[in-house]
Amino acid sequence: MAKAPTPTFTCTACGAIHKKWNGRCDACGAWNSIVEEAPLSSGGAKALTGKGRTVPLTDLATEEAPPPRKMSRIGEFDRVLGGGLVDASAILVGGDPGIGKSTLLLQATAAFARAGLKCIYISGEEASAQVRMRAQRLGLGDAPVQLGAETALRDILTTLDAERPDLAIIDSIQTMWADTVEAAPGSVSQVRAAAHELVTFAKRRGVAVIIVGHVTKEGQIAGPRVVEHMVDTVLYFEGERGHQFRILRAVKNRFGPADEIGVFEMTGSGLSEVANPSALFLSERGQPQPGSAVFAGIEGTRPVLTEVQALVAPSTLASPRRTVVGLDSGRVSTILAVLEARCGIPFTGLDVFLNVAGGLRVAEPAADLAIAAALLSAREDIAMPPEAVIFGEISLSGALRPVGQAENRLKEARKLGFSQAIVPEGTKTGTEEGMKIGRFADLAAFTGDIFGAG
Repeated sequence: MAKAPTPTFTCTACGAIHKKWNGRCDACGAWNSIVEEAPLSSGGAKALTGKGRTVPLTDLATEEAPPPRKMSRIGEFDRVLGGGLVDASAILVGGDPGIGKSTLLLQATAAFARAGLKCIYISGEEASAQVRMRAQRLGLGDAPVQLGAETALRDILTTLDAERPDLAIIDSIQTMWADTVEAAPGSVSQVRAAAHELVTFAKRRGVAVIIVGHVTKEGQIAGPRVVEHMVDTVLYFEGERGHQFRILRAVKNRFGPADEIGVFEMTGSGLSEVANPSALFLSERGQPQPGSAVFAGIEGTRPVLTEVQALVAPSTLASPRRTVVGLDSGRVSTILAVLEARCGIPFTGLDVFLNVAGGLRVAEPAADLAIAAALLSAREDIAMPPEAVIFGEISLSGALRPVGQAENRLKEARKLGFSQAIVPEGTKTGTEEGMKIGRFADLAAFTGDIFGAG
């Protein structure tokens, strides 16, 4: 006789699994949040044998046409999607509160609707009148978009099944409520169940679904991480409140390149796309100043030039401050340690402030050399050559390592008027005419030649 499967107990607040019921979750401390989850099957593995259908199989040599794309004519939005919207795709969009997610999606929905797609916008956070007011403010009042305000998932799916739209927007997944789950809206169980039903509906009916998700204070989409695995594409809408620039970044995309970005500018009439982000990020760069270095980076498939700014000042504190915006603070600490250990340039007793102009977040190791150049420029009070761009990775030994796509970085720099580049030795730069290339094998050689330090 087959042994009955052991029931599991899951916390609806954090998703932690427990062997037995408790009044309080040991993982997150929430009270009365643990519920029993019924097992999927009580018959064991043998119970599934012979009850399904044969799955059609193909080999790796089978050729299939790429999925057709539907364009919104918003170039930056289509770029991040991988070239346009794919039918039956599920897209998750996350971002900080008030960053402009609803504005972006309302503009995109209106653009798709004007392109001939049947679009439905379902809001669980605002009334239809509020969405309509925003549309009128953005000049989208005449767009043929159908609006709905509802949080009951069953009613939403029934409506979508009857209307059969080409695109459905769900704003947001944390407000959706499935009557089959005994938990509050926004809980792990509700978010997981709602996402599963929406993704299943998208695949079954061929409807593209864009889901808005809230983010936690750590910057991750709130709810179980399994939601990000369910959907086809995960987009993050980034930006600093004090900057007008917004970055739409793809961190997962089954139909296009991951890490692709789209750049937008927040204006009084909504978000406007930026076709040349490098020129925009460097537009406010004036006369050469100490502590400034131009980094030639790669975001997705496009090269982007940004300015890395540094300020080094004497500290009156026992532990000097290290303030970093737009860069990995751990990476900056490593570069400071390498400068002190391998080049003999100490930053002890000095406050260090680093910032990427324009609100862009840079995670590339190729930015190491530009960070070091900005730090040394600020510390030695010597301005970098204004016509120079810098890129390269710094190892713990102080050696400089080449990075990929050097030719594309230099081509973008040349297009914007830069005539000099500082790169690691061994970098394959091709035949970029009009560029003076400075190559360095290690960080000590770079600091000695450029700043006379070390």
